[in-house]
Parts: sequence; structure tokens; C-alpha cells
Amino acid sequence: MLMERNEFRAELNRTLQHNLTLSHPLFALLLNADNPDIHLLRKVALQGYQLTRHFLTYIEHLFFFCPLPKHKRHLLFNMFEEETGRLSRTKNHVHLMEDFLRALGISDQERDKVTALPATQELIDYRMDACTNPERYHIGAAAVLVASEGQNLETLGEDARHTILGRVFGLQEKDLLFFSVHQKEDVAHVRQGLDLVADLCTTAAMQKEALFAVNHTCRLFYGMYEGIYQTLGQPEQAHV
Repeated sequence: MLMERNEFRAELNRTLQHNLTLSHPLFALLLNADNPDIHLLRKVALQGYQLTRHFLTYIEHLFFFCPLPKHKRHLLFNMFEEETGRLSRTKNHVHLMEDFLRALGISDQERDKVTALPATQELIDYRMDACTNPERYHIGAAAVLVASEGQNLETLGEDARHTILGRVFGLQEKDLLFFSVHQKEDVAHVRQGLDLVADLCTTAAMQKEALFAVNHTCRLFYGMYEGIYQTLGQPEQAHV
């Protein structure tokens, strides 16, 4: 049955909130102030970099295919910030992530040798397939603008993940700009994503598909962390 627009928007948000990935045991290890594990943090960061490298491509396609002018303008600002960092007065978001990796002692050469683990690649491909297919636009929007942008808003108590990481590993504010910028901006991005998907989904089938996309994308994030977790104890290496 087709839900009323605001009811559906609220259900999208509930689906996001019910799929928090901070519950994965990887984070208990990663955020343990009594046993800082820089090698684990590097593993997680290098997989996160694989996601970051593709994010602008998602937004570019969502902007290009967007059928609703009001929302297209919001996506233009999102895309402009991802590419330039001008709105946050920082820099291109991939470059911000590269700065974070360097702060962890990862060289550019080491960074470029590492590729996505299978579960990470599955998350990349799911979003890319949806965003580049106009017929699945509502699925791509739900996966990227709601589920993916929403990952940056998770907190542990009153602290964001990057705040705790900074304390545990002695990182400076400038090292964590990638995360602090996203935490601030993605409040608006998720709100805009919820509005876009709510306006797009005009049939019960579309609403069902969008809700599945939010749930499935969050589960793929969880799966990515599980994929990293399963590599613990293995030597550092590039992954295909």
C-alpha cells in the first residue's frame, strides 16, 4: 500500500536509524583507548579510501539524472563541495581523506597499492549500479543520500567516531577534517536525501525498493567492516 509522503519519509529515517554500524565488534577494538591499534586503523582507513574515491561519481550521476529541479540544485551544491571543498573552506574531499591517511603514516605509494576487499567492492558496486541507471534512480538516491551519508552521523554516546579516534591515536584536528566536515554537512545532506526520495517514490513499489536500498546499503557497510575484521592477524597487503 502506498504510504503518505511524510509517513514514508519518516519510515526511511527509521530504517536508517535501526541499522547502525557502530555495533560491529571492529569498533570496540578500534576505539579502545587502552590498546590503540594503529595497524587496525590503517586497515580500516585504506578500505574507507576505496569508498571515498567513488563518492563524487555517485553524486555526479544523481545530479545529472535528477528529475526534480529543486532537488537538483541541492545536489549541485553537494557536488561542488565534494569537488572543491569551497563551502567548508577546506579542499576536495578525496584530498582530505588522503591527508588523513598520511597522518596515519601511510605513504601515497602504499595507499595506491591497496584495493578493495570483496565486501568493500560489493558496497561500491551496488551504489554505482543504481546511480548510473536512470531507471533505478530512487534506489541510488536512497543508497547514497540516505544510507551512505547517514553513516557519518553515527555517534558513540555524545562523541562522533572521529572525535574518539583523535583522542585514542593522538590525531590533530587538521588530520580529521574529512570526518568533521562530513559530520557537519551530512546532517543537511541526509535531510535533503530523505526529501528527495520521499518526493520521488510515487508508487508503493518504489517506496518498497527505496526502503530496501537503505536497509541493504547499511548492511553492506556492516559487511565491509566484517570483511576487514576477518583480515585481522593477516599481513598487510594489497587486495584485489
